[in-house]
Amino acid sequence: MPEVSSTVAYLRSPRAIRERCRALLELGLAGKLKHFSVDMERLPAVADYVLDVTRAAYPTLEIPVHSRWGHFDVGGVRRNAELDARLAPLPPAERARAKLDLVVTSVLLDAGSGPTWKYNESGGGTYARSEGLAVASFRMFLAGAFSSDARQPLRADAEGLQRLSLEALARGFQVTEANPLAGLEGRLTLLQGLGRALPRPGALFDALAAKGSRVPASAVLGQVLESLGTIWPGRMTLDGVNLGDVWPHSALGPEGRPESLVPFHKLSQWLTYSLLEPLEEGGITVTDLDSLTGLPEYRNGGLLVDGGLLVPRDARLLTDAFAPGAEPIVEWRALTVALLDEVAKRVRERLGMTAEQLPLAKVLQGGTWSAGRRIAAEKRVGGTPPIRIESDGTVF
Repeated sequence: MPEVSSTVAYLRSPRAIRERCRALLELGLAGKLKHFSVDMERLPAVADYVLDVTRAAYPTLEIPVHSRWGHFDVGGVRRNAELDARLAPLPPAERARAKLDLVVTSVLLDAGSGPTWKYNESGGGTYARSEGLAVASFRMFLAGAFSSDARQPLRADAEGLQRLSLEALARGFQVTEANPLAGLEGRLTLLQGLGRALPRPGALFDALAAKGSRVPASAVLGQVLESLGTIWPGRMTLDGVNLGDVWPHSALGPEGRPESLVPFHKLSQWLTYSLLEPLEEGGITVTDLDSLTGLPEYRNGGLLVDGGLLVPRDARLLTDAFAPGAEPIVEWRALTVALLDEVAKRVRERLGMTAEQLPLAKVLQGGTWSAGRRIAAEKRVGGTPPIRIESDGTVF
């Protein structure tokens, strides 16, 4: 793979995400942003709300890292144990590859579902939103939907992903006219692109194992961005490289200039968090987890709007729908990343805990994501987010 420029390498780093988002927060605190004002007097109340939600879910504060794996056990069904039982005959490295096959495909299918879509598990419950997408993708994986070899169903590989049809994906997600799923075509595009990018998602295990038994989280994210960089459709490019979840904001620089760009890499960071458990099972310890940032998606971002920390300057932000690259959305997401760090600091202060004891990944899990969902349910019928995104199935 050709070496990328220093600018592209920077835009792929958690440091760039944090620095560019912080730069927009500083402008917001100075009242110099077009679309949102920032009311830091609301920070203590938002942090307390997050803490209340965290204590209710985790009374002993034994909080797991924010990842996809918790969603697989929604409804009290021990699906992870079911998977472990089926993978038990395999050696540890192959178990890790299989789990990466599952979690990579599941995360890439985890963009916003839309307000009405639901998944009915055979012999079980009915699930919506991210948990429903998790269960649907889990069942598709166990059924061999992503494998080209019927004798090895518990894997995803290049041939199986590339030949996946829209009809098969719709069937797996129980999509009908009465049960529409937002961005179905975009999800298929990502999976087919994944099939072109890697022999199997589990190949990430081997690429990371080559770096040693201890790998920094930033290096895991870097490997994800390098390996999956070609799959993101319709994105900006720089020096011939697809930048992925990176968008311009006029407050940072002139249009077309690299300094105007704000990286987020939301799905890639969500994936990085979700790789930790299978990598550790395979013998790779991921270090320096707090170098990663909060996830700029509609639950975390919605919490800050509903909690009054972020105040839209134009009422249309709360009524109209926006494309992911629209500047108000870029601004909202950047402020979300920067303010999640501030919320995490405040939560730790209230608990008397250090960042090592309560890393950001646990504050997210405890935490901000659930708090965003709960406050949305308190404020709006159906728990819809305060700001609407036209989901294409590839960003949120």
